[in-house]
Amino acid sequence: MAFQSLTEKLKNAFKRFRNKGKLTEADVKEGMREIKLALLEADVNFKVVKEFIKKVTERAIGVEVLESLLPAQQVVKIVNEELIELMGKSQAKLEISSKPPTVVMMVGLQGAGKTTHSAKIAGLYKKQGKNPLLVACDVYRPAAIKQLQVVGQQLSIPVYADEKSKNPVSIAKDALNYAKKNGNDMVFIDTAGRLHVDEILMKELQNIKDATSPTEILLVVDAMLGQDALTVAESFDQMLNISGIVLTKLDGDTRGGAALSVRYVTGKPIKFVGTGEKLDTIEPFYPDRMASRILGMGDVLSLIEKAEEAFDKKKAEELEKKMKENAFTLVDYLDQLDQLKKMGSLESVLAMVPGAPSDLKVDENMLVRTEAIILSMTPKERENPDIISSSRKKRIAKGSGTTVEEINRLLKQFDQMKKMMKQISSGKFNGFGGFGGKKFKMPFKK
Repeated sequence: MAFQSLTEKLKNAFKRFRNKGKLTEADVKEGMREIKLALLEADVNFKVVKEFIKKVTERAIGVEVLESLLPAQQVVKIVNEELIELMGKSQAKLEISSKPPTVVMMVGLQGAGKTTHSAKIAGLYKKQGKNPLLVACDVYRPAAIKQLQVVGQQLSIPVYADEKSKNPVSIAKDALNYAKKNGNDMVFIDTAGRLHVDEILMKELQNIKDATSPTEILLVVDAMLGQDALTVAESFDQMLNISGIVLTKLDGDTRGGAALSVRYVTGKPIKFVGTGEKLDTIEPFYPDRMASRILGMGDVLSLIEKAEEAFDKKKAEELEKKMKENAFTLVDYLDQLDQLKKMGSLESVLAMVPGAPSDLKVDENMLVRTEAIILSMTPKERENPDIISSSRKKRIAKGSGTTVEEINRLLKQFDQMKKMMKQISSGKFNGFGGFGGKKFKMPFKK
């Protein structure tokens, strides 16, 4: 995941402060030197790092830190606040036109992910009740139109395409007329990219802009480009005056510096981030939540939103009832795992949990093996795992392609979960520290 290395290095830098009861100015400057190196190694732009360190240092050597009883916490608080400031303070929402349709022009280099992210963002707004239309204006890249049609079909979003025309400007104009006639209140124009910024590309994009008067021009940037992402962003902004940025491939093995630099360098907000290959792996960009993730403090709000989206309200209420009655079975356990998978990869989910190790490696196949084990059981065994004897375990292991040890581990985990859920339903659960002494409620319970 992006920022993993940066998170670890920042944690190490903060340890320097944590080990001291009182901080001196020299302590602060030494710690800032480590933070500076961590940011530079994460591919954050040098000018951005310089300005960031200057601001943090000025605040950190002030009275609020040096005379504080908990100086380490004050330093983390300042770094967190300055990271949020650096990335744009608050969420920048997509502007919706008062006179439909809202036209969103997607631009960027070839391979950045324009086509898939056009569909991803359209999918987000479809869930919110909008009626989007995807427009295929990349007439050069082989199979670009087909790709947009495939992702559009997967999301049940119509695609306007003219495979006979080689004029993207006329295609865009015709698509707008089509949208007005068919009640499409949002239009996403997927434009062509190049391997590098060139005059022909920019001229064509300017012509599409002039013909469609887009409400938003979103630049799709590959986070793995590192420092080059800033050059690309500056070039597109100068020529098209972009309104926002979509940062893709934040799930990859990237240092993530582009996310911390691109807003500062262009002055344009990051509006969305792509966090995976699936069509639902897209998130609105919240500077405060991203700062929390970078500092290893989790992202509880995004976690809750993902859970509410993935978990069925009726099933959650049924589960609460079963918990109270201590009637939780392996069938329910399997159902919970299935809903957990809808939230994304386990690593991405755990990254949002406060205090979770940033370098935690999760075996995604664990869920597949668990599912195979439970499905290899008889209905009676799933309802009452206490009847599973040694001979039954051997049969289940053979049927699921696993081992008896794995079955024993699953049954032990299930037993522990049942005990924990009994504590949760009675309000006595103290296992996660933060919930101690408070009545814990199930999701959707008011």
